Amino acid sequence: MYAIVEMGGMQRKVQEKQTLRVPLIEAEPGKPVQFDKVLLVADDQDVKIGRPVLAGAKVDATVVSHGKGDKVMVFKKKRRKNYKTLRGHRQRFTEIRIEKITV
Repeated sequence: MYAIVEMGGMQRKVQEKQTLRVPLIEAEPGKPVQFDKVLLVADDQDVKIGRPVLAGAKVDATVVSHGKGDKVMVFKKKRRKNYKTLRGHRQRFTEIRIEKITV
């Protein structure tokens, strides 16, 4: 069984017992979180599609940890203008574990 869930402005395909990284969620590690914007749920027999979301469907997850991603370097240059700038960015994320998908 899998589901398509909208979280953090992105749509993700999730399955039970899966661990994934999503944009930062304000919850302590070990606490449960719930996603109710479920767009699709599918199992072996049938597929349920929401228009735009499925009523009553939800995905329960647990926060595993928080962290920062790899550094992304942003370099800008304009030739012959003596202009160069270098900036770095590390996106913060939350690692969650999908516990249960209910329809």
